[in-house]
Amino acid sequence: FSERGIPERFVQDNVSFSRRGVVRGLHFQYPHDQGKLVSVLEGEVMDVTLDLRRGSPTFGKWEIVELSVANRRQLYIPPGFAHGFQVTSEQAVFFYKCTDSYHPECEQTVLWNDPDLAIPWSIQPAETSAKDGAAKRLRDFGPDRLPAWSAT
Repeated sequence: FSERGIPERFVQDNVSFSRRGVVRGLHFQYPHDQGKLVSVLEGEVMDVTLDLRRGSPTFGKWEIVELSVANRRQLYIPPGFAHGFQVTSEQAVFFYKCTDSYHPECEQTVLWNDPDLAIPWSIQPAETSAKDGAAKRLRDFGPDRLPAWSAT
């Protein structure tokens, strides 16, 4: 991975299963930021990354990438970004490698349908967990609850 520009070491692997329309995220850990290498083992998802790094020129900006078993893409999400996805196939098995262990006390979630972000989710209405549905808008996170950007 270092030859491909990913300097971190992966310490944990995770797998999740979801059905069509389910949105998971936008999750992040702070402190104990995690980089994630994500891919799909079955099905297809609309994958979303959101820059949370205070002071970053792209703070609050998001990117969408289609990940599927057919296109065999992997996406690296660096520390300091939130991550989420929506299943666009009947079901999906989602795989992700993390650069730091899971710390439940550091887990945070940006509201998936935050109107300030205006992410164009593929399927409406979307289905979420109670936890993801009760998340906060990005503007409601104090600066002490978000990672800082470094130009280095």
